Amino acid sequence: MFRQSLLWTSCLALLAAPVAGAQAQAKAPKPAAASSQKLGANVETRTFKNGLKVVVWPDHDIPNVALFNWFRVGSRNEYPGITGLSHFFEHMMFNGAKKFGPGEFDRVMEANGGSNNAFTSEDVTVYQDWFPRSALDIIFQLEADRLQHLSFDPKVIESERGVVYSERRSSVDNNNMGALAEQVQATAFVAHPYQFPVIGWPSDIESWRIEDLQRYFKTYYAPNNGTLIITGAVTPAEIFTLVEKYLEPIPSQPAPEPVRTQEPEQQGERRVVVKKVSQSPLLQLAYHGIAGNDADAEALTLLLNILGDGDSSRLHRRLVEEERVAIRAGTMYSPGFDPGLVWLTADLPAGGDLARAEALLTEEVTRVAKDGVTEAELRKARNITLANHWRSLETISGRAYTLGASEVFRGDYRKVFDAPARYERVTREDVRKVAARIFVTQRRTVGWLVPTDAAEVATPAARKDATR
Repeated sequence: MFRQSLLWTSCLALLAAPVAGAQAQAKAPKPAAASSQKLGANVETRTFKNGLKVVVWPDHDIPNVALFNWFRVGSRNEYPGITGLSHFFEHMMFNGAKKFGPGEFDRVMEANGGSNNAFTSEDVTVYQDWFPRSALDIIFQLEADRLQHLSFDPKVIESERGVVYSERRSSVDNNNMGALAEQVQATAFVAHPYQFPVIGWPSDIESWRIEDLQRYFKTYYAPNNGTLIITGAVTPAEIFTLVEKYLEPIPSQPAPEPVRTQEPEQQGERRVVVKKVSQSPLLQLAYHGIAGNDADAEALTLLLNILGDGDSSRLHRRLVEEERVAIRAGTMYSPGFDPGLVWLTADLPAGGDLARAEALLTEEVTRVAKDGVTEAELRKARNITLANHWRSLETISGRAYTLGASEVFRGDYRKVFDAPARYERVTREDVRKVAARIFVTQRRTVGWLVPTDAAEVATPAARKDATR
């Protein structure tokens, strides 16, 4: 779920075209949809001969550029034996190619005033560059080099394998929330590859082979599997020229095999209990949800805002303030290519009652599915959500992310500019219906993290050693 604040009407006023003198007093505010469309009027797109799609949004307020390269590959594209490979490439892509060797990508980027990052999800891997426009040519050289000539040095692979395994230990093995979520997700999905953790299972991380990496890279890092988003102090013409020079020569590849597996309908509630050394219990309820391009996406966003966003949300008021069974309660949903999970979470105090917290969470979502929400709740959620939408378009980085997410997950970058109108159309009945659609007990997985001491969770071998 997105975190939002402020009133969207205020943000709308900031983005409206300036009008001087008496005209400013006389003109009424423009409708949200009209302002949105005007904002994106100078976006241009082009698909090149090798299948690479490029979307350019010029913005000359500052002399900087944001480049986000979206590849349609994540843990959804993996299978037992190679889980975690998508995330592994997030590391490997910075470790040297033909022209720019190990460490050179970061060194050259930073020497030219830029910085970079990347992230991996179940559905995509996205590479992000931020730099002054004076560095345009060298940044395109860096990107073309690693896409066409990525190095597979065995020593580097082993080094990064260790880094990824360490990351897994910190984010899952030694993180109670991450450990519980991994087990809940693996239980919620029995067929679909969303069951695999993005970081990979331990035995797979230990056993990836170089041929696995080479095959995966050739399949998924082809230009026809990517979408390049560029925003900032550029013109579409100069970007298209640079793409023709550096990226269009990279050959396309056969389209990756589609993910055909659909998760079968869940026929009963599933439960997971994780016992770990912890001071406090954790509760997670995961309901089967919807895909990112579903017609109910906007209604679900507003519903989760009402339930879990901020101190005035229903879950916070009920569990934290009124009943005092939790110290934190919230919701989470990440839209993807296929129906994912809608999460309700609660962090309990030491000695907290998991059964009581679960009953209260269930009661709240059952109530909203039956009785719906108030007009005031819907208005507030809409204002907050639209404020977040407008705020995401205030920076070139925000524009690159929002534009890319719309193009990749909803099939058209222009849906960014339709968003205000879509949220305005959501009614109280729409919100109630999506709650009734999602919050079905037989389609959920319940996860409890139960605190225990070290002796209880020790392996049999460790317990045997301790008694010698």
